[in-house]
Parts: sequence; C-alpha cells; structure tokens
Amino acid sequence: MTLQRVLLTSTLVPACVALAACSVDLSDGPGVDNGGSTSTSGAATSGSASGGTSTVSSTTGTGVGVTSGTGGGGAGAGGDGVGGTGAGNGGGATTGTGGEGGSGTGAGGEGGSGGEGGSGTVFAEDEGTDCVVPSLPDSGALPTVAKLPDPFMKLDGSRMSTKAEWRCRRQEIKKQAEKYIYGTKPPKPDSVSGTVTNTRITVNVSHGGKSTSFNVSVELPTGGTGPYPAIIGLGGGFLGFPLNASLVKGEGVAVITYDPYAVGAESGASRTNKRGAFYDIYGSNSTTGLLAAWSWGVSRIIDVIEASGGEILAADAIGVSGCSRFGKGAFTIGAFDQRVALTLPIESGSGGVPIWRGIPGEGAQSPSSAYGETYWLGDAFSAFTSRVTSLPVDTHEVVAMVAPRGLFIMDNPHIANLGPKSAHVAVLAGAEVYSALGAGSNISYVSAVADGNHCAQRSEWNEPLRKSIRKFLTKTEDSPRVISAASQATGNLSEWRDWATPTLD
Repeated sequence: MTLQRVLLTSTLVPACVALAACSVDLSDGPGVDNGGSTSTSGAATSGSASGGTSTVSSTTGTGVGVTSGTGGGGAGAGGDGVGGTGAGNGGGATTGTGGEGGSGTGAGGEGGSGGEGGSGTVFAEDEGTDCVVPSLPDSGALPTVAKLPDPFMKLDGSRMSTKAEWRCRRQEIKKQAEKYIYGTKPPKPDSVSGTVTNTRITVNVSHGGKSTSFNVSVELPTGGTGPYPAIIGLGGGFLGFPLNASLVKGEGVAVITYDPYAVGAESGASRTNKRGAFYDIYGSNSTTGLLAAWSWGVSRIIDVIEASGGEILAADAIGVSGCSRFGKGAFTIGAFDQRVALTLPIESGSGGVPIWRGIPGEGAQSPSSAYGETYWLGDAFSAFTSRVTSLPVDTHEVVAMVAPRGLFIMDNPHIANLGPKSAHVAVLAGAEVYSALGAGSNISYVSAVADGNHCAQRSEWNEPLRKSIRKFLTKTEDSPRVISAASQATGNLSEWRDWATPTLD
C-alpha cells in the first residue's frame, strides 16, 4: 500500500531560501506573498577572455512567491565579453514560466539580469484574501429588498465593468454570506498534517494550542495510474453519495467518503453546545454553523492531498457531492473553496441552492424551520428567518461564487419541500455571472427526472455527470452546459430581478 506523509505549517523552512528547489507548505505565512513576486535568485558566474569572446551562464533561481520568481543573470567580463542569460522560475503554490535574461555585449560588458517568472494559475482556497471589503452593517440596519440583489453591484455602489473585478466582488459576497447566513469559515489553521494512502486519508489539525483529527476513506478506480482525480462524497450511502459510483470510478475518478459529522455533529449537539472536530478547535459556542464547518473540513482534506506530492490523488482535480443536508454542504464547500474543480449538489433544499426569497411563496421548508431543525446555518441567520427580503445576499450569489469553476446542480421536482423552482431561479441568476465571465458553459442543472424518491440514483443525471467529470476532472472533453428544468418546477428569473447583466471587458 502506498503511503505518503505530509506536513503543512505556517512557517517556511529557512533552508528553502538556500536551495534551488525544495518542498514547502502551502499555508499563508512569512515569505509567501499572495499575488506577489518574492523569489530567490540564482547566483551569477563570470567568465573572461583576452581578445576573445566570453559566454557566461547563471544558475536558475527558484522563487517561493505565489505567482512568480526571479532568476539572476550572469555577468560577462573580458574583451568583447558576452553576458550570460538568466532564467527565473516561479515557485510556491503556483507555477510561473521564467522570462529570459538580457544579453550584454562589448568589451568588458556585463550580462543582462534574469527575467521575472511569469504568473501561473492561482491555486488557493480563497484567492481574494487581499481584497479590502467595507464594514458590513448589522442585520437590524438592512433595508427590505424584494428582488434578488444585483451580483454585479459592488459594495461601494459601483457596478462591475471588467472580469478582473470579479475576484474582489466575489470576496464581498463571501463576507456577506458568512456574516448573515453561514457564520465565518476560518482560514487555514496554524498546522495541518496527514497521510494519504490508497484507502485512507488522515487529517491532523493544530491551531491556537488546540488539536483535533479525523479520517476519510478512499476508493481508487481500477486501472490507470495516479494521480487520480477524486470526488469527495459527503456521508456515503443514503443522503450522501447517490451518484452512480460505478460511473464515477469507470471514468478513472477516485471516490473519497467524508463523514461530515466527524467535523460538525448533529446528534448530541445544539447551538449552545456544538460538537465535532471543527468545534474542538474553534469552541462549542462558535457562531459558525455546520455547513461552514463541514466546508472547513473538506478544505483541510484538500490541504493534505495538495501537500502529498500527487502520487495518489490530484489536488487540482477534486469534486464534491452530497444529497439533502449533505447537498447543502456540498454547495457550501464548492462555493467557499476555490480549489474545488467540480461542485455537485443534489436535492439540497432550503439552506442549499434555492433562493431564500422564493422559498416562502413556493411552500418549501421555511427559513425558520431550516434554521431550527439543526444548526446548519450560522447563529446570525436567526435575524432573517421571518424577513428574508432583508438579506443583502441570496443564494444566486453563492452559486456565482463557484464561477468560473464547474457546477452541476441536480434537483427533484416531485418534492415541493425542496424548493426546486427557487433552485432553478438561483441557477438562472447565477448563470448570468458565469456568462458575463465568459464561462457560461461551466454550469449545468437538471431537475427533469421521473423518479420522485428523495436522493435516489437517476439515469437522467448520468450523461451530464459523465460530461462534467470529463470536462472538469479528467479534462478529456469540453462539453456545453445542460439546463433542463421540469415543467412543474421552472423558475422565471424576470420576476426576481431588476438588474441587467453587463458586458464585462
């Protein structure tokens, strides 16, 4: 059985500075600049020639910044000397392509310095940590707004005009969703360690002098070689992973079974006495609800996979799925961790995909019932159980938080309590953000299914699921989106918005 042990801490190993390449943790800490270009430059060498030509090269510098590194160029000396060429390599959490250093010519001329490493694709749990979000008002100061909030309207009152603005606009939505709906999902803890094997992942967390741990099981597909993409299924079995597991593994994708109750328990717990690994760290009186706690747990699983070296599982090809309450969890997980490549919520109901504003009129589980059934939602949501129109954020914007990553939402039109019409509206409104970002084909939705049983496997989902896996996890196919709503559960977006979708530069 293959075993990999990994360790993530908030402090970089000092020896990394002296090495051309080394393994470092992926947590934010000294020496890691989100979006910066901190680097270690290679030392230059010099050559000399009498009346001849000197060609000089430099060693290659390896940066430890998040987006780029800088390599040092060599210096030539001597008659008609030719300076060396330096190459910079971006390092850290993303890969940058190094630029070529300039050449210096002439008698005793100096060689050019190495170019800066190019920016690679950011791979982070939260790409917008550097964004400045204005202070948010208390719930009692919020006005009543019947229509869905404009996802393109920034908190300073201006509307987005470029795609680049989405990174910080998303961060504003995230902060609103945490403050008013879910409770805070804390950033990466001080230390995360764990092991990855063919059958199991262990996660150990330490933060603020407190420690906890939990495990998840792994089923690898037969055939092929690692690193395998994986779908994290919340719960397992009924309410957990009603997807066709044979189909998933047949596509070369591993199945990770995650027990959310190990991280945030329902049984034997209450709002004033929350239990599970998350609350071991952040306190039984934390105001964060289960959905954000479960999301935190999956982020720690991805931390361990990411740091494991990629022999068994691929951290950049992770999906997440669950049904019912675990569908709510899968939706929240995909929205809050930008490393999740494919989000697959199923029949999530109130507290999941359906817009809060639509639930009372549709006859779905009421906001007060969803809040009171257990502590899925953050404590602060109590202020909105009877006045959801005061929410400054709604679930269509949580759908948009997933953009431009893969999202396939599956629903059941036969159970009114799930709010399928309100879910369809959330998808249609969230899809406007996907389209504005040029990623309209990355969101799919299917509620046109014949079987009315809750959390059953459905043949209508198989083909769009297969296409989503191939597009976002195995990256072997690029398919258009599928939006297929049952006739009895079709939402009308025009009834819910008074804003238009901008054309973004």
